[in-house]
Amino acid sequence: MPYQEPEFLPWDGRRVPITFVGGYLGAGKTTAINALLAGTDRPIAVLVNDVGSVNVDAAMIRRRHGDTIELTDGCVCCSSVEGFGAAFDALRARPTPPDHVVVELSGVAEPARVLPWGNTAGFRLDGVVVVVAADRLVEDDASETVRTAIEHQITQADIVLLTKTDLLDAGQDAAARARLAELAPWTPIVESVAAGPAGAGTLLALGGRRPGGVSAVPAPTLFDAHEVHAVSLPTPLRSADVAAAVDAALAGIDRVVRAKGVVAPVDGPPLLVQVVGSRREISALPDPEAQPPTPLTVITLRS
Repeated sequence: MPYQEPEFLPWDGRRVPITFVGGYLGAGKTTAINALLAGTDRPIAVLVNDVGSVNVDAAMIRRRHGDTIELTDGCVCCSSVEGFGAAFDALRARPTPPDHVVVELSGVAEPARVLPWGNTAGFRLDGVVVVVAADRLVEDDASETVRTAIEHQITQADIVLLTKTDLLDAGQDAAARARLAELAPWTPIVESVAAGPAGAGTLLALGGRRPGGVSAVPAPTLFDAHEVHAVSLPTPLRSADVAAAVDAALAGIDRVVRAKGVVAPVDGPPLLVQVVGSRREISALPDPEAQPPTPLTVITLRS
């Protein structure tokens, strides 16, 4: 029987951002998600193919029930073995929404095939992070099937998280980065060593309801690999000119990973601007998330 979207929206119409984390087998997806859990104080729902694959410290577990692990900091890890529909239904049944949802895809999954779930009732797409093992990009004996799967995943990424660089010599490292530049020339690349637990929270969780509203982001820490900037757009702006204004504002900024802000055009309702890697989305600001206009909050990689 085909999955049916719920008739009524949960949480008074609020939409929770979803980040999909893809990457081929052994690339390091679980490690990245564990870094996110270790470095956040936010209630995040993590949907994985197998709950056991998230190696959560026993001291962090408040209780287990069924296919769900609830953590002491409010995070929840659920199994999605019965399909995305059942997993999202289970989240919608919770009286309080999570701040963010992170979905770990299987190693052979193509992110583009699951993107429609980013707009299921009560949720919205925040971005696709593809974890790429650098050594896989320079393997001489990799099968055509494996190479094709990895390259397809890379082309679908909003952000690439590069791992295993410590396994390469200087020449191999240069070759791996050159191949990435060919496959995804406009996609930001973040190295896993630089991201670390502190950076993972910024990398995977820009969205969510925070005291500053939908455009707010976590403050950078001393060891964060990112910098946060506030960029003002010119005023007044008409709705038709917002996209060009955003492009112009970001054109002079290097190494942009993400950007978000609320714009109030003179001829229409407020707009939510979201930029994730090479993807840009400008949409009407939902009523439950209404707030005054803001500058663009721009996250960049440190030089």
